[in-house]
Amino acid sequence: MHGDAGSSDVTPLPGPGTGPHEVTAFPMMAACPTVLQGSDGMVVSLCTTMIGQIPTIHLIDPKADATPLGRSVAQLPLAKGSLLGGVYAYLDNENRLVAVDGNRQLVRISHAQNPDGSWRLELADVVDLSGAVASDDNVTGLAPDWEGNVWFATGHGTVGYVGTDRIAHSLALPEGEQVQNSISTSPTGTAVATTHALYQLKRTGDEVVIDWRQPYDRGPARNPGQLSWGTGSTPTYFGPSTGSDFLTIVDNAHPTVSLHVYRADTGAEVCTQPVLSAASQDGSPSGSENSPVGIGHSVYVAGTYGYPYPTTPDGAGPAVPATAPFNGGMTRVDIDPVGCHVVWDNTIRSSAVPHLSTADGSIYTVTRDGAANTSPLDGYSFAVIDSKDGSQIGSTPLPSTILNDTLQMSALITESGEYFQGTISGIVRVRAN
Repeated sequence: MHGDAGSSDVTPLPGPGTGPHEVTAFPMMAACPTVLQGSDGMVVSLCTTMIGQIPTIHLIDPKADATPLGRSVAQLPLAKGSLLGGVYAYLDNENRLVAVDGNRQLVRISHAQNPDGSWRLELADVVDLSGAVASDDNVTGLAPDWEGNVWFATGHGTVGYVGTDRIAHSLALPEGEQVQNSISTSPTGTAVATTHALYQLKRTGDEVVIDWRQPYDRGPARNPGQLSWGTGSTPTYFGPSTGSDFLTIVDNAHPTVSLHVYRADTGAEVCTQPVLSAASQDGSPSGSENSPVGIGHSVYVAGTYGYPYPTTPDGAGPAVPATAPFNGGMTRVDIDPVGCHVVWDNTIRSSAVPHLSTADGSIYTVTRDGAANTSPLDGYSFAVIDSKDGSQIGSTPLPSTILNDTLQMSALITESGEYFQGTISGIVRVRAN
């Protein structure tokens, strides 16, 4: 979902450019937060049906324009779990979707073409996690590491891995700390952000051990526009030397949130920088539910304070205040020899997880149009932002109904330069016209 195991939200592929664009809607009758492409070019999406909220895998051939809109070439439902249990997944080195279903089974789903040209999705492998994940818990984060292990984290704060022995080994984090975002890995370790602290963990023998822990300001309550009381960040590894020199999250401080950057090898804090100030000039608070974008010395943060999510995970608690205007905003922060500093700060109202293309230097996202006091009648636009100065350099309207709300979900930039964005009811494709 976030581009790589380090959750950089960066791609080496060029996007659709500044326009003009061709826009196509694929109505799936499901919210599609995870859209991935394998080395064979096929797109695999993990969606949650609008009726019954069943996690369902869809296989899409992006080159088959003759495929009827709204129809994937193969589908496979998974057992239902938590709200976030049907979100985080990845493709392995054999183009198999790796996910955890509602029965606490780590599954690998392969796809293949039949002799008649049709496609099928099938269960290729399964590992039982029920010995490590309690019956009242669900896996919320999943990522592979550099040693062949599959790491996972649960909503109730259990972190573990499945190694080549196909056995789940786990560690319970302090009681009361929840994990409501995904996890990230790098050669230095596995990063997990709970509702209280940022951790880096590693495997020692068969045990899961804490490498370091850094608490952060979680604020007085859950912010409107966030899904838990704590950071909204999936931790991001980034850096100019190894690509994982640093690890970063955004806290939940009130009224202004800050970006925190740590050295990945030691956990030492590099800097703390308040962000999203341009969008909060009227005195309104700030917040972010999205993973920061990280590359080289730079980090990009998108504001989500006040975004109107239709539902929240179990146990999220009430937002304080219950609702607020969605001001948005984006900030670029660069690491410097003595700490970090803001390069630019804008008021763009991103309604999706931004992705940066190093091929063309553009940040691609979707904006929510209309007033800060959001309405079901709000429109949406595909947006292109210059990563150097934060200016918007392209915009194309998208289908504008509540069923096309992008709901702060992540997108995919394909090998052919197309932009696939999940919405509350399917997928929207944007490509150069």
